Amino acid sequence: MTRGLRLLCRLEEIPDGGARGFPAPPGGFTGLFAIRRGGRVFAYVNSCPHIGLPLEPVPDRFLDRKREMIVCSAHGARFRVEDGECVSGPCMGDALEAVPVTLLEGAVYVPEDAGR
Repeated sequence: MTRGLRLLCRLEEIPDGGARGFPAPPGGFTGLFAIRRGGRVFAYVNSCPHIGLPLEPVPDRFLDRKREMIVCSAHGARFRVEDGECVSGPCMGDALEAVPVTLLEGAVYVPEDAGR
C-alpha cells in the first residue's frame, strides 16, 4: 500500500489551518511543506518559482497572518493554498511545485522522490 511512498508525518502533527516544513529526503536538496485544512493536506516543494529560495523566514511559517495564503518571505509573493498558484508578486501566474499526498490511516505520505 505504501510502496513508492515516503511517510511525512501523522496528520495530527500538522496543525489544522497551519503548515509544517519537512527536510529534503536522503540525497535530496529541497525540502517540502504541507498545509492542513481539516482532513485535507496540500503539499509543495519548498522553493519559490521566482528565484528558487525556500519560502519560510523561520521554521514552519509559510502562511500569512490570517493563515489564508502561502507567502514567500524573500519578496512577498502570495500563493493559493489549494493549487499553489501565485496570485500576486513577481512570479504572478507561476505556481509552486505540487506534491501528491496520500492519506492512509491517519498518516501523510508523499512520493519517495519528492524534493529530489
